[in-house]
Amino acid sequence: MMENLHEPPQPGPSQLAGPGPQGLGRGAPPQTQQLPPQMFTTAAQLLDLTDKKLLVCLRDGRKLTGVLRSWDQFANLVLQSTVERVYATTSDPAENQPKGLYADQSHGIFLVRGENVLLLGEIDLDKDDDPPPGFERAEFSVVEKLAKERRAVERAKEKNKLKKLATLGFEGENMGEILL
Repeated sequence: MMENLHEPPQPGPSQLAGPGPQGLGRGAPPQTQQLPPQMFTTAAQLLDLTDKKLLVCLRDGRKLTGVLRSWDQFANLVLQSTVERVYATTSDPAENQPKGLYADQSHGIFLVRGENVLLLGEIDLDKDDDPPPGFERAEFSVVEKLAKERRAVERAKEKNKLKKLATLGFEGENMGEILL
């Protein structure tokens, strides 16, 4: 006999009868409750963000903006009109203060693997054209070079820190790479 899985089960004779001496009556099964849409923690929550402009921060530090056109159950994203924004700071000898720079590079249609997404959020279109506070636009090649130099310095600091921890007996992930 095939059951219709979309309709609630019909109570059987033992469920209609009250509790008897043998304890056969169980009463009606509890109804399943629907979760509110705010409770979705899966890729289904991306439905509300489809066709909206998003900022996507990736695990490797890149920041992308683009219009979300498609996604799947693994949160793989297809972004249209994608722009990568790179930030860097440089010292201005005249003012003796760090100066923030940013630059944009257009990528067009971009596929982002879901496991690489660190943060995702909708962009306020009223503030989208404003430059980031404390930053000014510069050439992409200049900003990219400064950003790569900063990442190299940070990697060297992290490597030294891990070496010092290893001498104290602490082991972390990727320690084999550091010691070689």
